[in-house]
Order: sequence, then C-alpha cells, then structure tokens
Amino acid sequence: MQDLIIQRVDLESRKEREEVDNFLKKFDLCLDDDVDYTIALRDIDKNIKATCSKSRNIFKCFAVSEDIRGENVTSSLVSHLIDKSFEGHFFHDFIFTKLNKVDIFKSLNFKMVYEVEDAALLEYGIYDINQALDYIALKYSVDTSTPKGALVMNCNPFTEGHRFLVEKAAANCPQVLLFIVQEDRSVFPFECRYDIAKKATNDLKNVIVIPGGEYIISSVTFPSYFIKEENIRLKAYEDMDCGIFGKYFCSKFNIVKRFAGQEPYCKITNMYNKRLKEIMPKYGVQFIEIERKKYGDEYISASKVRELIRKGNIEEVKKIVPEATWEFLNSYEGKKVIGKIREN
Repeated sequence: MQDLIIQRVDLESRKEREEVDNFLKKFDLCLDDDVDYTIALRDIDKNIKATCSKSRNIFKCFAVSEDIRGENVTSSLVSHLIDKSFEGHFFHDFIFTKLNKVDIFKSLNFKMVYEVEDAALLEYGIYDINQALDYIALKYSVDTSTPKGALVMNCNPFTEGHRFLVEKAAANCPQVLLFIVQEDRSVFPFECRYDIAKKATNDLKNVIVIPGGEYIISSVTFPSYFIKEENIRLKAYEDMDCGIFGKYFCSKFNIVKRFAGQEPYCKITNMYNKRLKEIMPKYGVQFIEIERKKYGDEYISASKVRELIRKGNIEEVKKIVPEATWEFLNSYEGKKVIGKIREN
C-alpha cells in the first residue's frame, strides 16, 4: 500500500458521493443511500483505488482496483471499519457479499451465516448467531425441548388482526414464540411495538414475546448495493431470511410450525409467504397461513390503522386495535407518533 492514503469521504458532499459512486459503478456496484461512513484509498494523484462503507454495523460497498489487489488492501479497509464500528459501540459486524468474495472475508476471520444463489452473509465479532440464540433461550426462559409454533410480526401498530393470528397459533401449539421485528424503520418505535405486543398478549400464557434481533427481517438480510435487479434482490432477501430462520431459529428453539396471516393487499408480503411455504418444509417445519380477521368488509391491518390516524378518524381506530394499543395512542409518546403520521 505504498503511496496510498486512506481518507474519510464527506457523505454530505454531493461531489464526493458521486466520485465514490462512479468508482463503484466500474465494478457493477453502487453507493447505498443508508451508508453512514465511507472511506476511500487514494493514490498520490488523489484518484480512488479502493473504497468501502458501513451502515451502523453492516459493512458494504467494497471495491478494489485490480492493479492493487493482493497488497492486503481489503484487510486494511476491513480493519479500519471494525475500528470505526467499535468506536460506535458495535462489537458485532456483518458483511453481505457476492459468493466469489466469500473466501476473502473468511480469511479475515468472518464466519459464514448463510448463503443463497446470489449472495452470502458473514459475521464477525464477540458472538455469532448460535451464541445469540443461546442467549435468547436463556433470557426468555425458552424450553427448547417443547415443540413450538412461531410468528414474526412488525406490529406497526399491533391490531386486533395481530391478536387474532396469535390466538390461532396459541390454540394450535403447546408454546408459541412471537418475534417482533427489532429494526427501527417503522413509524412506531420498536420499544413501543414490543411493549404493546407483550401487553396485548399477556393473557395468552403459552406465548412468549421476543425481540427479533439482528437476524430477522432487517437490513442485515437485505442485499441491495450489488443486486440491482429488483426481482433477483427480493428473491435473495426472501431466501436468506427464510433460510436463516429455518436453519437456526427453528432448530435451536424446536419450532415445528411457522404461522403467518394471508396477505390480500401487499404483493411483496404475499410473495414472501410463498417462499416460506417452499422453504420451511426443508427444515422440517410446517408453514400455516391463516386468513386474516375482518372488520366489516375489510381485513384488519396496521396500514389501515395508520390511514385512519392520518385522516383523523381516531374513534374508528379504537374498533380495530386492542386496549394496549389504544392506551399507547392516548399516551404522550403515542400522541407524538400520531403527529408524525399526520405530517406524512
């Protein structure tokens, strides 16, 4: 790396972002919108010879010019990102990469989590996925000897429709694990969604509500910067997310049934359910799709609740959400969320 200098890219500068993006395009890559830190390796003429970025603890957008490969460039870039991630109090990192790059990151002590046809997910840090699930089992007193059902929900917010699905699962299994998507990309913050779900299902004694963590429906399991075709990217995401759940979650927690509500409105969610139906049996898990609960002529959905809030029809909301959600909406935090919804 003689005469090469690592420099931080000013992501607020349109010129510097475009410079990195143009470099990445040479490798059929792009600079993701969500990156929060980017570095570039420059030669003495200030030309970019390599670059990499991160979004929180997800490493991405790696590219190295062919003429400097083999000079431990990737190792230096990765070490720099790990140090920066550590500064941000992240002690566990991920890299989503093409299959032909897997060995490079394995040589840098990254561990394979899961691979599909077009992508692979690797991790590095003070724990791995098996240790993370062991911790969940211990913290939430999950008896792994008992066959279980499972649901994964976002609950943005929790509705009577969600409650209906959980009741159906609870009636069909000795124990049910309800995983709440943890990534905060919803208008209702995760802590609120999780707390409401616990309160709304508290009477169902065989249901355990658990944070979804980093491995369930999050940006970690969504390849974007190197898979440009939307249909291929979506399939990779579905295969990755379903496969991780089947291989790790189901085997670790003795999950034998995965439940989901039928999706009459959202095409993407409907396709995801179809992938679950195909992939879950590969791990000895039965996928059960349940018709959603209706109010009047419409299926109850979280999007319907948000629509009613946006229109100011709060009294209509009360008819399709449980008491726990209604109490939250009337709280100080809930009124702030209502304000955000009405602003959009």
